[in-house]
Amino acid sequence: MGALAAFLFLLPFLSEVLFGMIFAGVAGIMVFISLDELLPAAKKYDEAHTSIYGLITGMAVMALSYYCLYKSKNGDGFPPVFTF
Repeated sequence: MGALAAFLFLLPFLSEVLFGMIFAGVAGIMVFISLDELLPAAKKYDEAHTSIYGLITGMAVMALSYYCLYKSKNGDGFPPVFTF
């Protein structure tokens, strides 16, 4: 109920830029928690480097999905992040 009330109260101030900033902040918090808490705990119970391989694979999958979404919207060329 409180989330609905806050949403209705903040509705006039919400924009795409603000949503982008909020999502970026939440993503940063999630990455911090993963690297600071979950990855050391996974390495503690794993003799091999499986947790590191999973982290790298997950980053590659996210980068590929970003690339595919960009290509589906814009057709050709590289996304701005991948411009060299």
